[in-house]
Amino acid sequence: MHEDLTGIDRPDWDHYFMEIATVVAKRSTCLRRKVGALLVQNKRILSTGYNGAPGGLSHCAQVGCIREQLKVPSGERHELCRGLHAEQNAIIQAAVHGVAIDNAILYCTHYPCAVCAKMLVNAGIRSLVLAANYPDDLAKEIFAEAGINVRFIV
Repeated sequence: MHEDLTGIDRPDWDHYFMEIATVVAKRSTCLRRKVGALLVQNKRILSTGYNGAPGGLSHCAQVGCIREQLKVPSGERHELCRGLHAEQNAIIQAAVHGVAIDNAILYCTHYPCAVCAKMLVNAGIRSLVLAANYPDDLAKEIFAEAGINVRFIV
């Protein structure tokens, strides 16, 4: 039996999952950008991730940001960062808990970097729903070549 939902303000699935990704981003310990990610399949959340230092290590909020100190522009020198990206943490959490993510959709508050793009391709992610852009042309090329559907929502 279907309910009549006329007049009820209810987000569509994309906006629902992006709102959750936005809440997940609030756990971030990054001093430069708070990012949240969800891996979703069949309208079910498989895994979440936010950007920050690996578990048990000091957070950037405690020890400072080397990229900020060196004035490294966004989209460059990711290897200097002590933190993991939200997309990486979502993939890792799925692996730790034995959750298959092949053909899942990534909902992320920001466009992934090239390092995350390569991981997402190899993890079998075939669609991305994003809220904000990021200055990484290589990531865009990787997704295009892999045939991954990328779309933005507001």
